[in-house]
Amino acid sequence: MRFRRTLVSTFLLGGLMMVFTSCKEQYPPTNLSNHSIIPRPMKVVANHGTFVLKDGATVYYDSGNNELKKTAEYLSGFLKTATGFEVGVEPTTQSPSRGNIFLTGNDSLKESGSYKLEITERLVKISSGHGEGVFYGIQTLRQLFPADIEKTGDETHEKWFLPTGTIVDWPEYEYRGAMLDVARHFFGVETVKRFIDYLAMYKMNVLHLHLSDDQGWRIEIESWPNLAKHGGSTEVGGGPGGFFTKEEYREIVAYASERYITVVPEIDMPGHTNAALSSYPELNCDGKAPELYTGTKVGFSTLCTNKEVVYKFVDDVVGEIAEMTPGPWFHIGGDESHSTAHDDYVRFINRARKIVKSHGKKVIGWDEIAHAAIDGNDVVQFWAKEKNAQLGVTKGAKVIMSPSKHAYMDIKYDSTTVLGLTWAGLTEVDDAYNWDPATLVEGIGKKDIMGVEAPLWSETVEDLKDIEYMVFPRLPGYAEIGWTASEQRSWDEYKVRLGKEKNRFEALGINYYPSPLVPWQEEEDLFIDSAENE
Repeated sequence: MRFRRTLVSTFLLGGLMMVFTSCKEQYPPTNLSNHSIIPRPMKVVANHGTFVLKDGATVYYDSGNNELKKTAEYLSGFLKTATGFEVGVEPTTQSPSRGNIFLTGNDSLKESGSYKLEITERLVKISSGHGEGVFYGIQTLRQLFPADIEKTGDETHEKWFLPTGTIVDWPEYEYRGAMLDVARHFFGVETVKRFIDYLAMYKMNVLHLHLSDDQGWRIEIESWPNLAKHGGSTEVGGGPGGFFTKEEYREIVAYASERYITVVPEIDMPGHTNAALSSYPELNCDGKAPELYTGTKVGFSTLCTNKEVVYKFVDDVVGEIAEMTPGPWFHIGGDESHSTAHDDYVRFINRARKIVKSHGKKVIGWDEIAHAAIDGNDVVQFWAKEKNAQLGVTKGAKVIMSPSKHAYMDIKYDSTTVLGLTWAGLTEVDDAYNWDPATLVEGIGKKDIMGVEAPLWSETVEDLKDIEYMVFPRLPGYAEIGWTASEQRSWDEYKVRLGKEKNRFEALGINYYPSPLVPWQEEEDLFIDSAENE
């Protein structure tokens, strides 16, 4: 009898264990290495499990760290909007419980912007000793979710899955930017914010705003109010133009800062100044204001560099903008000033440099400024002439690499592209990606380079859809050039990762150019380990 009772008890216990085991959720093995991540990370190690995000999850952060609290709120807001889940934010002094996300500043990586992303079946953990590093880790995490995460309020998913493993990563260059020309055509605050979102998604950290040109003045200056009122009243083609009030500019700067993006304002001078000259006749040598200009020619305008009022104007403008701009740089343009005599140009740039420095900012200028008395505190932005950039380096200046033949996003993809220009040739997606900043110009190595920037000039670009078409899919490649070491980059490998961004672009509603050079593909079921399918 005792034997029979023992046998029955063993049978019942085994049955209960089988029931318990069968109730535990099982997921196919994953492979983190199969996921498309742009820019390509430094190191990826997969361990083939699955993390499950469910409604009611919490983003935890180090207790007492207000910077991480803001980043946790950013992530929570993103996940709430995307999933419809309730995602809380809580401080903690210990490792959180299962099914949650943990942002922590405890990390031994020393490189600026570095982060470690660890995903286990229990927890997602992003570690960095730098606030921006945690933010960059979030952007990587975002790309590991299915593309549907980019849709607003996608409540069709009861659970969201992530592959387990570890990513360790840091950027190659400190300056990774894009320029938006709001002068030729004006774009409002919401469009600029959307542009900022695109930069942040690919870990870019600089927005260069081209705020003035012959066709328009785009920022309120209280001491010279007619600049915005009159100079901002039109644009290329004769449209209504527009300008940012100081409050709107501050809003853009704050929005960018929350995403670890520094705004670099540019007031182009002494050329590209017709909007200013039309607004104030005293800035002209003959004292007469020219008509507003709505065409696309360059090189015909110049401030009167011999008038002292011009330097009063520069000081006032730089001072008001610098006061609203927490970043370290102020861009003075300096390009294509063909109507300014060489000696006058050099004297003007020398004085403009001193004015910028008097307001606590460092000077950036297009490569022509290398002819002035620049030094190691200045930055030359290479766009056209290699000799100018090389001259800047001999004077100790750092270089931002923006070669027009590779990095200008307003250049047509091919001869059939409706938008864009062709003066720098044609720039297909492979041409945009296939260059190395550190070997492009003889005599300019990595030690001389602060970073890379991809400008978007707006002569032919009129709205957000136009912006998207010229920017995508080139922008992710520029981000990777700035982030990923050149020895880890290959067009043949990159184009496959870029092709996997198709679903993400479409989920975001991006009007992208479907380059025939890219193997565009629908999103795979990446939660099945490729080894399991062989």
